[in-house]
Amino acid sequence: MTQEVSKNTVVSFNYTLKDKETGQVLDSSQMHGQPLTILAGKGEIIPGLEERMMGMKVGETKEIEVPAAEAYGEKDESLIQKVPREYFNDIPLEKGMPLQAQTPEGQIINMVVVDFDDNEVTVDMNHPLAGKDLVFEIEVVNVREATPDEILHGHAHGEGGHQH
Repeated sequence: MTQEVSKNTVVSFNYTLKDKETGQVLDSSQMHGQPLTILAGKGEIIPGLEERMMGMKVGETKEIEVPAAEAYGEKDESLIQKVPREYFNDIPLEKGMPLQAQTPEGQIINMVVVDFDDNEVTVDMNHPLAGKDLVFEIEVVNVREATPDEILHGHAHGEGGHQH
């Protein structure tokens, strides 16, 4: 019996992610040299994609469109902010340049420079894919039942040795 993608199955799949509007390839499993393996139903990937993969079988390919709202959300204007230029003193700034900042709690925030002048820098802290409709080309490579252990931990363990 072929397994299909359902809750609590471990799914390995190849994907190519494109920007629907421009057709530009943004990411693909080939770039990482191996399929992505997830425990389905645990929200390890964006909800709109996971939902639309349910019921796929091994060897099946599918093009899945995920609207922005079900991917990385719409752009949040409140995350576009102006900060004093002196915060970026040692950095030669460019528009579109990605930057990382650290909160006092040690959390990493990614941002992109939108604009700057001598006094202020406008940064956008939205996810780079916020507001974009995405297209995924999916090929399911393997589906198996998750072990009780994996379900307990909420993610797939390596394909190497199976622990019993």
